[in-house]
Amino acid sequence: MTDKDYSKTNVLIVGAGPAGLAAGIKIKIENPDLEVSVIDKGAEPGNHNLSGAVLEINALKTLLDQASPGWEETKAAKKVLGTPIEDDDMMLFMGDKFSLNVISAVKLAKIFHLGFGQMIHKGDYSVSVSQLCSWLSGIAKEKGVEVLTGFSAEEIILAEDHSVEAIKLVDQGRDHERNKQPNFVEGEEIKADFVLLAEGAEGLLTEKFIERAGLKRKNPQLYSIGVKELIRVSDEQFEQFGANRVVHAMGYPLWSPLTGPDMFGGGIMYAGEKNHIAVAIIVGVDWKYHDFSPQQALANFKKHTFVRKYIENGTVVEAGAKMIPEGGLASIPRAEHGEIGKNNCMILGDGAGFVNMLKIKGLHNAIESGILAAQAVLENARQPSKAAGRYTELVDNGNIGKEMRSAKNYRQMIAKFGLLMGAPLSTLGKILPHLDVEDDSKALKKANYKYKPEKHFDRDSFVAMAYAEHREEQPNHVHIRDLDICNQECLTNYEIPCLTFCPAGVYEMIDGKLKAANPSNCLHCKCCQRKCPYQNVHWTVPEGGGGPRYERM
Repeated sequence: MTDKDYSKTNVLIVGAGPAGLAAGIKIKIENPDLEVSVIDKGAEPGNHNLSGAVLEINALKTLLDQASPGWEETKAAKKVLGTPIEDDDMMLFMGDKFSLNVISAVKLAKIFHLGFGQMIHKGDYSVSVSQLCSWLSGIAKEKGVEVLTGFSAEEIILAEDHSVEAIKLVDQGRDHERNKQPNFVEGEEIKADFVLLAEGAEGLLTEKFIERAGLKRKNPQLYSIGVKELIRVSDEQFEQFGANRVVHAMGYPLWSPLTGPDMFGGGIMYAGEKNHIAVAIIVGVDWKYHDFSPQQALANFKKHTFVRKYIENGTVVEAGAKMIPEGGLASIPRAEHGEIGKNNCMILGDGAGFVNMLKIKGLHNAIESGILAAQAVLENARQPSKAAGRYTELVDNGNIGKEMRSAKNYRQMIAKFGLLMGAPLSTLGKILPHLDVEDDSKALKKANYKYKPEKHFDRDSFVAMAYAEHREEQPNHVHIRDLDICNQECLTNYEIPCLTFCPAGVYEMIDGKLKAANPSNCLHCKCCQRKCPYQNVHWTVPEGGGGPRYERM
């Protein structure tokens, strides 16, 4: 920290992900005199950023061509964008041994302009989002953006007209009972002319703003959770898989026609840096199985004969989990006149839900949303109250709006009718009227997941490979509102599913009672808050600098 006064800035961006950093860079390119500050709760840039991730490069290229001419030849660019996708497979897994490559059907769908045809990834890039954000953070700083990591924000302060006046940082130095310790520092208020919320899925300030400013979603946001491992394999295995290859798989262990299970999602395999393959399972949080864990599914996926030959005897070098917003067009939060925000406050990237599920991608839209938010700020530097309206015009009339409309009803069809009927019907999604669906938390039943792994998943090792940590003495940031509901109703009806599905093992039975006993393990995915069948979990922000520390995810 310097002697600079950080309590007031022209533009405050909450979240140093692709959307927030793109916004900051674009603003400083066009108007270097505007003060732009980005705050992020991670210890370092990229520490809390995880994704698949396949990147369509157009939005990023547009930004960097202006920000840093010649960027393609830099060492950082060659590292982050070193894996262009040349081989693109779409596999159907039938049981744990058989597979069928259906990429030809996807290519055919593209010829006939069917929605599934958007799932072509050849020509895109397989990237580490944590490395991408670290790189963009450096560019932002070069342009004069103040990028401040280790700063957690807990409150958003609104004026009477629902403009944002300030955000308040979390207090530092309280103990478990919230008593002040000798190192106590009260959370500062930061005032700003513009506030850009780029926190990612289920952001704390974003959700508070949506509620307090009266924004609405036609449908509740639907989510998937992804659990991912980066595995170091042998030279022979990596060569056999291919250095420029991505594989998307559907079917086992998430879906079997007629016999079940019936869960939206699938597995992925991406080539990373030399001798590293990323392996993940992404599953819709609207699963119905009370004893299901995404990590169980990941274990099964890794044992499939197609997957195992590439990763057997490999070493997991990093692991993590995150949620992905999948509700699409109907789940974008909007004010009474349609604004994706209100007055001087705009919602970007995953916080708004700009993931195109027909492409299985959202990273390019996040970057694009940052660029468009910057444009709205620049055009309304003297009239901040008009920024959200202008931002919404740019989003709805541009590429993001076009993509969101193209995937209209896709995820809702599957949530409503299941994969067997919903996937074929989704081809008609664009012409069908809006479909109402339930919140993810309403889907749970006392049904059993069919494919139990032979061995218990080693959750401790998984968390260790996320390098998660929090200051042990701080207040617990995971709150259970009513323990009686957990230990009576939830135990009777669902056998307390958070014990199983939380990827970090935050929840534990102690003396026969549920407790959020291991908050220091928390990976900040917030799945517990979305999946609890009684909506009895409330996630609050921990002190800055805690959580996972991804470097290559």
